[in-house]
Amino acid sequence: MKIDIDDLHVAYAGRTVVAGAHLIAAAGEITGLVGPNGSGKSTLLRTVYRHLRPVAGRVLLDGTDIRTMPARQSARHIAALPQERDSDFELTVREVVAMGRTPYKRGFAGEDATDRDIVARALRDVGMDGYAGRRFTALSGGERQRALLARAFTQQPDVLVLDEPTNHLDIRHQIELLALLRTQRRTTLVSLHDLNAAASVCDRLHVLHAGTVVASGPPREVLTPELMAEVFGVRAAVVGHPLTGDPLIAFDHRGP
Repeated sequence: MKIDIDDLHVAYAGRTVVAGAHLIAAAGEITGLVGPNGSGKSTLLRTVYRHLRPVAGRVLLDGTDIRTMPARQSARHIAALPQERDSDFELTVREVVAMGRTPYKRGFAGEDATDRDIVARALRDVGMDGYAGRRFTALSGGERQRALLARAFTQQPDVLVLDEPTNHLDIRHQIELLALLRTQRRTTLVSLHDLNAAASVCDRLHVLHAGTVVASGPPREVLTPELMAEVFGVRAAVVGHPLTGDPLIAFDHRGP
């Protein structure tokens, strides 16, 4: 399924944060949002998973405005891993992950064999199958992140919306998570601070600056020294990664 964001305007706490954004997350591709802090990335994503209502514009899922869908229906199509999250679950890891099956349940219906298989697979995919019986509150930040990603997987969504999913993860788990996203081949809209990670995992990037999309395209075309200077205020060179051939951004850490 494709996400099409059409002339989106979003205000938050009385301030316009996203102003006239247009972008597409193509079916089966990983689409990245990058930009400085405060550029509107998280606000835009919150609108996609219906945490915020736009002032104007639309978020279309295969041509249908998501605001016209019942919440249960949109939750079957779109799963989110937001930055802000409740960490006070007095539940086991397995119980937290199983919450992702809620859009498929009615009333007090319990788990069935299909639910159990989906939960077990999601835990295995994120490397948390050995943590199923542990309390969620006893996990480290990175372990919580992986458990919540597993919960998103159990929704079996057509679209994943991920806001800084590599936060709190060590380098190995960052690499494993990004590789996992590539193998999923779901339509994925993800914000990333790490531009080199974005260059390696994303099929297409949209660069946000002051609430507007200022550049869009494949990472190799978008991530230029000129854009680094204009949008991020840093001096950088873009070279080929010696192992993968992906664009590799080398920053001048001696000064802007």
